[in-house]
Amino acid sequence: MKTTDFNYYLPEELIAQTPLEKRDESRLMVLNKETGEISHRHFYNIIDYINEGDCLVLNDTRVIPARLIGEKTDTGGKIEFLLLKQIELDKWEVLVKPGKRAKIGTWFEFGNGILKAKIEAMGEDGSRIVTFSYEGVFEEILDKLGNMPLPPYITETLEDNERYQTVYSKNKGSAAAPTAGLHLTEELLQKIKAKGANIVFITLHVGLGTFRPVKVENVKEHKMHEEYYSIEAEAAETINLARKMGKKVIAVGTTCCRTLESATTNDSQLKAGNGWTDIFIYPGYQFKIVDNLITNFHLPESTLIMMVSALASKEIIMKAYETAVKEGYRFFSFGDAMFIKGKE
Repeated sequence: MKTTDFNYYLPEELIAQTPLEKRDESRLMVLNKETGEISHRHFYNIIDYINEGDCLVLNDTRVIPARLIGEKTDTGGKIEFLLLKQIELDKWEVLVKPGKRAKIGTWFEFGNGILKAKIEAMGEDGSRIVTFSYEGVFEEILDKLGNMPLPPYITETLEDNERYQTVYSKNKGSAAAPTAGLHLTEELLQKIKAKGANIVFITLHVGLGTFRPVKVENVKEHKMHEEYYSIEAEAAETINLARKMGKKVIAVGTTCCRTLESATTNDSQLKAGNGWTDIFIYPGYQFKIVDNLITNFHLPESTLIMMVSALASKEIIMKAYETAVKEGYRFFSFGDAMFIKGKE
């Protein structure tokens, strides 16, 4: 299985640069994962596919202002940090640009010295392990100095940072938003609850693992980056009961899908707890708990398009993407949504 098998043609003008005024008015492609049948709706129509007793699983992570612009302390050379993962209290794994300036032992400062960082070690895939020093509360300093870490394919300025957060975001720690959830509104969630469905929250802090490009020719040789997840006992119990009763488990986003599949035993029992996952889902994977997925349209040759190709099939997904391009769907983080539908 080659990485190039997951390539497709995408006109640049279909890459969404800004969010729609109303979150749930994005378009929704409904895809039957067994037959490949497609229907075109709007996201607010998702309620038509959610029934009493079904389980809608949401990732309540919150994006932190993880992009820091600073300078090298001794030379003043410009530097950019992207915070990926908190290792200890003041120790983080970060991406650094340009990397050649970030040698072990080098100091950098941000906000005229309000925040300082020392490179302690090399991390995975060119990242660095740094220790921050400051006075006060780190989160408050980050809120003051940091920027929202929008993906590089978004070149427009985001007017309201909350539009890169889900309306239910709670637990700070992500370097990117779980974008499938950006379509949901408080009103729509209330309607789903009123229909008798269960809304369950889990946490996965989105880091490099989700977005790191696949650089190997053979898909199976790709190694995912670890991301932290947490599942409360009540959430696991609710999801397991839905499965036992024959109800749908609908993962909102690939981050939810990865979390659920990471924490589920081979006999399809979801276990509560927390930990780190580097699960890589690609065609041939046998899903243990997720049977329906709400997701955005993903980059060519990405681990995300490989994951959705495992839930449906590569042939069905690639045809669906071809249809999405033909129909003028909006792609990526601020784009339209797809509902990969399994059992009724």
